[in-house]
Amino acid sequence: MGCCSSASSAAQSSKREWKPLEDRSCTDIPWLLLFILFCIGMGFICGFSVATGAAARLVSGYDSYGNICGQKNAELEAIPNSGMDHTHRKYVFFLDPCNLDLINRKIKSVALCVAACPRQELKTISDVQKFAEINGSALCSYDLKPSEYASSKAKGLCPKLPVPASAPIPFFHRCAPVNISCYAKFAEALITFVSDNSVLHRLISGVMTSKEIILGLCLLSLVLSMILMVIIRYISRILVWILTFLLILGSLAGTGVLWWLYAKQRKSPKETVIPEQPQVAEANLRALLIYAISATVFTVILFLVMLVMRKRVALTIALFHVAGKVFIHLPLLVFQPFWTFFALVLFWVYWIMTLLFLGTAGSAVQNEQGFVEFKMSGPLQYMWWYHVVGLIWISEFILACQQMTVAGAVVTYYFTRDKRNLPFTPILASVNRLIRYHLGTVAKGSFIITLVKIPRMILMYIHSQLKGKENACARCVLKSCICCLWCLEKCLNYLNQNAYTATAINSTNFCTSAKDAFVILVENALRVAAINTVGDFMLFLGKVLIVCSTGLAGVMLLNYQQDYTVWVLPLIIVCLFAFLVAHCFLSIYEMVVDVLFLCFAIDTKYNDGSPGREFYMDKVLMEFVENSRKAMKEAGKGGVADARELKPMLRRR
Repeated sequence: MGCCSSASSAAQSSKREWKPLEDRSCTDIPWLLLFILFCIGMGFICGFSVATGAAARLVSGYDSYGNICGQKNAELEAIPNSGMDHTHRKYVFFLDPCNLDLINRKIKSVALCVAACPRQELKTISDVQKFAEINGSALCSYDLKPSEYASSKAKGLCPKLPVPASAPIPFFHRCAPVNISCYAKFAEALITFVSDNSVLHRLISGVMTSKEIILGLCLLSLVLSMILMVIIRYISRILVWILTFLLILGSLAGTGVLWWLYAKQRKSPKETVIPEQPQVAEANLRALLIYAISATVFTVILFLVMLVMRKRVALTIALFHVAGKVFIHLPLLVFQPFWTFFALVLFWVYWIMTLLFLGTAGSAVQNEQGFVEFKMSGPLQYMWWYHVVGLIWISEFILACQQMTVAGAVVTYYFTRDKRNLPFTPILASVNRLIRYHLGTVAKGSFIITLVKIPRMILMYIHSQLKGKENACARCVLKSCICCLWCLEKCLNYLNQNAYTATAINSTNFCTSAKDAFVILVENALRVAAINTVGDFMLFLGKVLIVCSTGLAGVMLLNYQQDYTVWVLPLIIVCLFAFLVAHCFLSIYEMVVDVLFLCFAIDTKYNDGSPGREFYMDKVLMEFVENSRKAMKEAGKGGVADARELKPMLRRR
């Protein structure tokens, strides 16, 4: 059921009636099959890498001759020292772990399988020899005996001195040095900071000492987010008008100050201008004039926009009020972001592990140094591109499933006349409908976002690689393309969300739902602008309020800690967590408001309140419609007809 459907299906679509929550049917089945095939391909990549021994090489590690540590190996053709029995040698040891190849992002050192990693620094070759005799772990080449370590024969076959101490727990059976200073090539600035042990220790001690306070402040941000969602419902009207008033007042004040500064400098230039720099004074005066004119134009435009939209702000207030009721009836909606985040984390862990498998998959080949590397040849070497597309598409699919789940639950609430007849678990019912009928629609919508996101990421990568090399024109073109694709992605995300809502209402395929949602959004462009400006700005201020409140509480509590002097890092951790929690809660609130608006627009478009065509909307929205009809009748504009066109206006008071 793609976008290019037959004429008969288009005719049926034009004649169809809106029957919310009725006549469920599967949507976009071909796209579901395509997505399933794509996921099977992702599974094939993981299975291929595991079957070719990549998992064992990744987890257990392997030496420079292709032998996997901790097991008996088969001999490789024309590879010396291959096919060795490393049953008792379970760890990978690098003779020179700091010999890094930054271009190919790998360690150039010889790797050996050893029985134990050195726990202390070995400064001399005699220490290496003693370590081999005591622990039974030879750190030099397989061809040397411990007694030969000090001979001339051992030149270049033993580890570079001093041998750094390894971590107590080997990382993936690799002997990782405790001292990370040898990796300074990767992050010199970071090493410079870390090398200052006093600063590092104070920061770490600050976090460890204040762990109870950090946990308490994180819980405080969680409680504040829940309280704010309740407060928004009851004082949304006051908040919206206060923010609108402050925005206009701030613009007028800023414009007035600019004109005052311009007038002051123009009347008394001798007092404010340096005599030796008249050209600078003229430039400053000209800049003030430009700023003042620009601010005046902005203020006038803002005032006109507010004047046009002031009667549509009431709908935003009503929608916020109804959204509060939705969360009372569907409290589990609050925790939807956590389930989505959990699903994303599981998928990302799987993706990273498979990527690591791919890094060690392939056939054994001998490099120019005579050591073994595992590389894939032919078409298989491009599997990681498929894997990268899978990262974007499946991640977007999981996020789209959250949007469809929230939309389905809110649609169920809105179009159920008697709220006592709501399903026992509306969210689980929405998940059930998603899995049974609409996975294809979600797959198609997420694929469209992927098609836009991949070119943008490629352009960003090209821009980063050519930084400082391209000319100004090429840099401008690249940035413009990246910006346009970013804007397109945001617009498509918003349209997709509304398409999912239309699908949840009437069980139509993605293209039909997107078309219907787009038409309704265009018909209500001013209302959409009011909701996406006033509403989103209010929610953003709510996030800032939670972060500031949590940060203030953190400053007051951490200030009493006398065990350490640096509590910047604990405070940053708390503020970041507070913003993340507030964003999770209020983004769901924003999503619910958008779904309610589309439901309201569809309700008023296909119903007029007459017998047989009763409204589904809440009493708060019903009062808004009635007030709009009365105002339009008083103005002599035919209230009912215009209300059906979704153009109600507030009654002037």
